[in-house]
Amino acid sequence: QVQLEEAGGGSVQAGGSLRLSCAASGATVSPYCMVWFRQAPGKEREGVAHISATGAFTLYDSSVKGRFTISRDTNKNTLYLLMNNLKPEDTSMYYCATGRAYSTDTGCRSFTTWGQGTQVTVSS
Repeated sequence: QVQLEEAGGGSVQAGGSLRLSCAASGATVSPYCMVWFRQAPGKEREGVAHISATGAFTLYDSSVKGRFTISRDTNKNTLYLLMNNLKPEDTSMYYCATGRAYSTDTGCRSFTTWGQGTQVTVSS
């Protein structure tokens, strides 16, 4: 059974960068699409970056497009999220998840496994 563990969160000033990682263990995640979600207190969870199983396709929420880059390393069984030009509104808990199906229009869905999250705090 797949387990996911996020890392790389922290506190940065606006304009700074962070790279999140999501390490999978227990089984390979190569058959699955994957997604980075975020959820701030009192707000709904939102999927900010999606990637297909092969890594050939990605999809970003408009709020992060051009600033965030999702990638995956099959050999390391790890998902990444490079976040540049961070803004205070990016402050949130970030989670990774695996999914069973990917659409180029809507991204990854039918989620099967979730990580525990890593906190990102951006100060102005």
